[in-house]
Amino acid sequence: MDVNTVADLPPDRRRALFHRDAGIDAIASDVADIIERVREEGDVALREYAEEFDDTTVGTIDVTDTAERAYEEIDDDLGEAIETAADNIEDFHERQLPEDWRAAFDGRELGRRYRPIERVGAYVPGGGAAYPSSALMTVIPATVADVEQVAVATPPADELSPATLAALHVAGADAIHQVGGAQAIAALAYGTETVSPVEKIVGPGNRWVTAAKAAVRNDCAIDFLAGPSEICVLADDSATPEFVAADLVAQAEHDPAASVVAVTDDEELAENIVAAVDRQVEGREREETIREALDNDASGVFVARSMPEAVLFCEEYAAEHLSIQADDDEALLDRISNAGSVFLGPYSPVAAGDYAAGPNHVLPTGGHARITGGLSVETFLRSTTVQRLSSDALAALGDTVTTLAEAEGLEAHAESVRVRDRAEYE
Repeated sequence: MDVNTVADLPPDRRRALFHRDAGIDAIASDVADIIERVREEGDVALREYAEEFDDTTVGTIDVTDTAERAYEEIDDDLGEAIETAADNIEDFHERQLPEDWRAAFDGRELGRRYRPIERVGAYVPGGGAAYPSSALMTVIPATVADVEQVAVATPPADELSPATLAALHVAGADAIHQVGGAQAIAALAYGTETVSPVEKIVGPGNRWVTAAKAAVRNDCAIDFLAGPSEICVLADDSATPEFVAADLVAQAEHDPAASVVAVTDDEELAENIVAAVDRQVEGREREETIREALDNDASGVFVARSMPEAVLFCEEYAAEHLSIQADDDEALLDRISNAGSVFLGPYSPVAAGDYAAGPNHVLPTGGHARITGGLSVETFLRSTTVQRLSSDALAALGDTVTTLAEAEGLEAHAESVRVRDRAEYE
């Protein structure tokens, strides 16, 4: 990891930083073949892909019954951690529930109501790894929204993670299937003999999962397309270099393609952050992954000529995770709109949000925080507007409606108003 000056960034480095790519185009054709085969062959394809991609023989695809047993068998400390995290996540998401409303506007009774999507699929990464946090983050908002059926797909393994299964039990998953990758997305979108099709798919995954979500989204709704994890730390001279470095290293251990950046207006702090990163990487279990992420062109520590320039950098970067470690963090936050989740102050590491603080960790990456937010209760709801007009209210609007309808050449629209007006006088 090196120190760079924002004003002197060459075009290729700027592209790497501000136009981050999930890398799905290169595998789109292969993913399309996987999806088509799952649609044609169902469970047979899922089992064969498990052998090919996961080196696992899958007998029973539906493993819902194993979740409760896993919860009963995990150690007390892990069980308590899962329960605490689940409680915090549920409390936060319950505050997001919108209320139905009706209001009167001069004879027009107008309103909006919210209803849950009926069947949702959640992808929970796994295989040789354990992601109980993703189980909680994807399923709990759906249960808070009162989704009728929440089905989960998680990659197969010789022994599925007891922690993930326990978390799925606590979160309230209705069905759990051991199937991963693009084939899992295909199964959730179109169904197989075992997997029932859903109406929306959510959750993080590798580029094969992301490419599959992109391929099915015309037939099955998705949350958004997510790429490798990323963090941007905005820091001033009050920041503790070791804290900033720890957050960068933590995100770097996710993926060699992770993007980890810090930007500051203090050159000495920048140098100290790089030195702290070097110290903290040494000897980590995932040191090789961390170093690859730190050395890619989308990572680095950047010195701005001023804090306003640093803020503009953050806005253009549009981070999945934005950490503000500065004296006047609230004022800086007010000047930034583009971020998936914001962590204020020195004692708000991204890891706290990843696991147990309460807000969701399924967030937009690759600059998509400019146009969308993270997973929430609203992800699982549909809104319907409601309107009732009195005869007087329709009469008051009549000229406006008929004039606009005729301007658009839609004579029958205008007549649908006039026929009611005439009926009032017959």
